[in-house]
Amino acid sequence: MQKLGLTQSLQQKLSPQQIQFIKLLQIPTAELEARIEEELENNPILEEGREEAFDDYGSEDESYDDPEDSFDDGMNDDLNVDDYLRNEDEASYKTQGDNGGDDEERTLPIATISTLTDSLLAQLDFEKLTEKEKIIGRQIIGSIDEDGYIRRDLEAIVNDLAFSQNIETEYEEVEKILHIIQTFDPPGIGARELQECLLLQLDRKEHDNKIVTLAIRIVDDFFDEFTKKHYEKIQKRLDVSDEDIKDAIRLITRLNPKPGGSASGDVRTQYLIPDFLLTNNSGRLELTLNSRNAPELRISRSYADMLDTYDKSDKKDKSIRETVSFVKQKLDAAKWFIDAIKQRQQTLLRTMNAIVQFQYDFFLEGDESELRPMILKDIAQAIDMDISTVSRVANSKAVQTEFGIFPLKYFFSEGIATETGEDVSSREVKSILKEFIDNEDKRNPLSDDKLEKMLNDKGYNIARRTVAKYREQLNLPVARLRKEL
Repeated sequence: MQKLGLTQSLQQKLSPQQIQFIKLLQIPTAELEARIEEELENNPILEEGREEAFDDYGSEDESYDDPEDSFDDGMNDDLNVDDYLRNEDEASYKTQGDNGGDDEERTLPIATISTLTDSLLAQLDFEKLTEKEKIIGRQIIGSIDEDGYIRRDLEAIVNDLAFSQNIETEYEEVEKILHIIQTFDPPGIGARELQECLLLQLDRKEHDNKIVTLAIRIVDDFFDEFTKKHYEKIQKRLDVSDEDIKDAIRLITRLNPKPGGSASGDVRTQYLIPDFLLTNNSGRLELTLNSRNAPELRISRSYADMLDTYDKSDKKDKSIRETVSFVKQKLDAAKWFIDAIKQRQQTLLRTMNAIVQFQYDFFLEGDESELRPMILKDIAQAIDMDISTVSRVANSKAVQTEFGIFPLKYFFSEGIATETGEDVSSREVKSILKEFIDNEDKRNPLSDDKLEKMLNDKGYNIARRTVAKYREQLNLPVARLRKEL
């Protein structure tokens, strides 16, 4: 006999307005401008400009509840237009931006390259492929990780295409497109493992060069021995001279093991526009929000004529009622968007102000050693917001200082205790670790155990596994692979 029972679960469902705010919060200034243009095109009730009067959407609200919980769950279906008619010329909004002068003069945008994915997609467009092959290519490119590798099994990509794109394909067809992508820049891109990555780079070199040929043979046939640095064994098996084996090993070790981290060349140049401007006014730090974050936005007055007509008309007319319902939806959408922009700016300012207070000594002098250990939780607690909200701000924003433009992620790091009990930033420890490795004897490189002892001798209480983690974050190989002939 089957038992019946009741279970109760509690789920949090984000409203469309909360989702809109979250999306607006995590995009940088340059992308926000495009997003606002898109909203202006899609919603005729929203327009650029400024009215003298402000309603609740344009007032300075000092309440700083977590914005992700601050929106209504949905629109009111009532078609009562009285409230809309009363506020027809009030709903406007001025951004809380920097009013201290022309942004063209005050901000110092710096050139950055577009993303690796953008570059690969652009190269894919130049290939003479069918529409189906281009869809497969885009799926493959989307599966390439930040190091430039595709570690997802091709059979899984076949399944992804079937379920998400309704594209029926075979392993061989996906692999064929992968081989095309592997000819793209940067060299080595789209490899499934390190050995293939190195071979892809060597294949682009002159094959009539005996050292290139020897290097390909080593990677292709003796990769395991190469990774273990059994060079004498390789030399004996291949019967080559000391000079040739040294040249071949030198060629291989100069290849890029992480091609995704070096996308360059003909990649489109973009500009990093700082979201915040921080100035030092005689020892007093002053923070402003870049006014490029948004233009002046307001609710159009033209909709009032439609609502006024409806208010004086036969409200039983179905066509008029449908028209007014559409206008009301667009009006609510415009107010939601204006409110989301305003809350975005309040959240940005509140988060950045907390970061400035936490790292005040650094912002005064620009001295990296003054950076305090700081994690997302520290800022979230300071401003009484959720960690995920702070994370969205930190992951996509930048601040302009007198010492340059810094991504906010730069200021977050864990702490390491010293012998005196004082916390220091992990960035400081990494800097010292890199200095040790840069100055080591490459014929006898320092092991992680040795590096641990050297850091402990300098007063940093750090374990060997932490040394290994920091070394990997610095993209530095283990001692065995740093050894030179």
